[in-house]
Amino acid sequence: MAGKKLIVVFGATGAQGGGVARALLDDGTFKVRAVTRSPRKKKAEELRRRGAEVVKADQDDEASLERALAGAYGAFIVTNFWEHCSKEKEIEQGQRLADLSKRQGLHHVVFSGLENVHQLTGGRLEVLHFDGKGVVEEYFQKIGVPTTIIRLPFYFENFLSIFKPQKAPQRDTFVLETELKTPLYLLRAGLHCSWDQSLHTELPMGDTPMDGMAVEDLGPIVLCLLKSPGEYIGQVIGLSTGKLTEAEYAAILSQQTGKTVTASKISPEEYEKQDFPGAKETAAMFRFYALKPDRNVALTMKLNPKARTFQQWVGDNKNAF
Repeated sequence: MAGKKLIVVFGATGAQGGGVARALLDDGTFKVRAVTRSPRKKKAEELRRRGAEVVKADQDDEASLERALAGAYGAFIVTNFWEHCSKEKEIEQGQRLADLSKRQGLHHVVFSGLENVHQLTGGRLEVLHFDGKGVVEEYFQKIGVPTTIIRLPFYFENFLSIFKPQKAPQRDTFVLETELKTPLYLLRAGLHCSWDQSLHTELPMGDTPMDGMAVEDLGPIVLCLLKSPGEYIGQVIGLSTGKLTEAEYAAILSQQTGKTVTASKISPEEYEKQDFPGAKETAAMFRFYALKPDRNVALTMKLNPKARTFQQWVGDNKNAF
């Protein structure tokens, strides 16, 4: 391991960080320090067995973060809005990590961000779990941390959990709708964390195409970015392996699983009239998707030529449906 540059991976037992840590360990170019609040978790033990140094740190505890970043060449940084559902807290955590990255002299940070929708739309739309990350993106750039920003789209994996097709009553068909529960760690839509009931509701996509990718395919992308700092520092990269309408997602699920899956076809306008917490913000997120945020399929595939389309991913996971 002597002479290898050290990459610190935050959220190392989560969906994004876990995939990044595994990709870096499999490749072997870098030493890996995996950061988690729960170093005894099964996923943390697995990373340790693969050769990672596993350390405990909390994004609210500056001293623990300073120790985690000590001696690092670079880092993969992700924050988790869904742990607290507070835009302000996410901004605090992200800016704390940016300040420490600057102070410790990191040479390359890959930050998992999203657009500041509120700013981009002149206050017309507000999507809290996007907006905070957007503020942090800007801060990394402003204070001069050598940063590559990536923006993930909708995770295909959501179709195995929160967006799993639900059986329609008295019919042999399945409908694309979401079962809302909290904490919603997988659902990229801003529901208030006090909501603890279970609820089935349609996806407010209308005919708007939505970018997606398998979060499992993120690791090799981050590895590629870290290996080519000269090319990618200062870049903001929207990731996607394809843009599909709800009807197209449903058609692929039907074709691959042999079940009849139908789209709900509800518009954001109809959706936000429903009386439950988060309806308005979820509708705002889909309105933002309708503005066609910049997601680059060609660059995503260049960074990870094995990244899967939705059709390929469903084919790999059809037994789970």
